[in-house]
Amino acid sequence: MIYLDHAAATPVDARVLRAMEPYFGEKFYNPSAAYLPAKEVAADYEAAKGTIAHAIGAKGADIVITAGATEANNLALSAVSLDGSCRPFSSPTSQGSVGDPLHGRHPSMLYLVTEHDSVRRVAERYGGQGIEVLPNGMINMEDLRGKLSDEVELVSVSLANNELGVIQPLAEIAALIREVRLDRMRRGVRRQLLLHSDASQALNLLDVNVARLGVDLMTMNAAKVYGPKGVGALYVAHGVRLKPVSVGGGQENGLRAGTENVPGVIGFARALELAHEHLNGNRKKYAEWRRILLSELEGYELINRKHCLDNFVVLCYNGIDAERLVFLLEERGVYVATGAACAASKGVRSHVLAAIGLSDSQIAGSLRLTLGETNDEAQIHEAARVINDVVKAEWDRLSGIKASHSWFF
Repeated sequence: MIYLDHAAATPVDARVLRAMEPYFGEKFYNPSAAYLPAKEVAADYEAAKGTIAHAIGAKGADIVITAGATEANNLALSAVSLDGSCRPFSSPTSQGSVGDPLHGRHPSMLYLVTEHDSVRRVAERYGGQGIEVLPNGMINMEDLRGKLSDEVELVSVSLANNELGVIQPLAEIAALIREVRLDRMRRGVRRQLLLHSDASQALNLLDVNVARLGVDLMTMNAAKVYGPKGVGALYVAHGVRLKPVSVGGGQENGLRAGTENVPGVIGFARALELAHEHLNGNRKKYAEWRRILLSELEGYELINRKHCLDNFVVLCYNGIDAERLVFLLEERGVYVATGAACAASKGVRSHVLAAIGLSDSQIAGSLRLTLGETNDEAQIHEAARVINDVVKAEWDRLSGIKASHSWFF
């Protein structure tokens, strides 16, 4: 098997699993219990949160553990509804047309049109409006500037896109937001303006630091960095107020009640430690493998050319059904994707590829290959050979169908 879908899921690193194992057995205690063994587990849990925070230049008290990136995004975006300004169920594509819920008023949040559905769909509840992207997938800064009205409370832009791997200029966005905040203060406008970013895809390949990025809220996901699934975290800057996603025992500073997932957090912390240890080496390795793939593959159009993560390769075989290619490649032992796993499994057209201006035919023929630690250089050469064979066979099949139709008519 040659697995080229690491953006969808990564296996748990053996070193991560070893770190987690004691907390399934001998250290099984509930951290909220009063006796000594439980207190020791609680201390380990807090230390792991500190490790997660240290990886992004934050403090343990700034981290809220969640059940994954989707929950973290939902929690982060709850910041816009605290003062009663929530505007339910407005269209994410609305521009204030007649009959639209936004008609005659401004949105309370802005989000990049290429964001994951866990941001886009929540944004709809809060009167969200999309920020356009350029054909290369980068944010249109002029569109952002033009939409930053006094009513906007939050802007959400992922650090690296989950379908293209495009890296957004968060520091530049943060600088603009600081500029707008100062202008509001001078004019006596008291409404908050926060910056949120989903950094799930970037933690394994970029040196992420919340201060340098200038974010107020940042989402992380263990499942993308060779840690366990079902574990995420949200960085929350001091002073940012959120609504709890669940209430009960008051865990995670009252924002996420429920018995702590101790093994998962221990694993997340170890995975981030390993990611930082091998950050530069992995980037160089993936960049070289990407170069090999692009030099050996034939007949494709490269979609993500610049400003992208080193392990993302997005290709278009215009005129071929990419979903059929996925199944044909699986038969040959090569696993790839057509886009985000949650969308591809439902046969949903990629809103990301549509946003950068691809035609329906180009979208239908696009494949996402994401490299990772299950691969080696020999697999990259073999994957290129198999993909070329499958694509050529598919072109031959389609040419035969076309020729038979021409003869018949």
